[in-house]
Amino acid sequence: MTRSPSSRARLRRVDETSAGGLVIDESSDQPVGAVIGRHDRRGRLLWSLPKGHIEPGESVEQAAVREVAEETGITGRIVGRLGTIDFWFMADGHRVHKTVHHYLLRAEGGELSDADVEVAAVAWVPLDEIATRLAYDDERALVARVPGLLAETA
Repeated sequence: MTRSPSSRARLRRVDETSAGGLVIDESSDQPVGAVIGRHDRRGRLLWSLPKGHIEPGESVEQAAVREVAEETGITGRIVGRLGTIDFWFMADGHRVHKTVHHYLLRAEGGELSDADVEVAAVAWVPLDEIATRLAYDDERALVARVPGLLAETA
């Protein structure tokens, strides 16, 4: 079967870079991390790590701190790098290659809030339960690195 030239046309590729991470609060006996919930196209609430686009003139680290604060209400300080996730998806007739840089942050202030319009819910979750709450395998793999990073920074 031969294809017409139009069916073989390449979709335009778009590269996007984002940053975010996991902000933790160790002020109580049981450390907790802040996760956000967003509704998918089917209306299901899916929990994930906060993240978003890097603004012009902003470093990846600055974007991670800003996005975590915007999406959770919690300001934090980066204490380590969790890792990078990249994936492909389709949007507006384009193939999008997205790279997301994730960091581990320690909470320094603020109050948990779902005021960001992109966030449907936000929650403090005990560190040992976060992996079971997250919707995405790649984010669960990043969270598995948290105990080691915390031990290195103690």
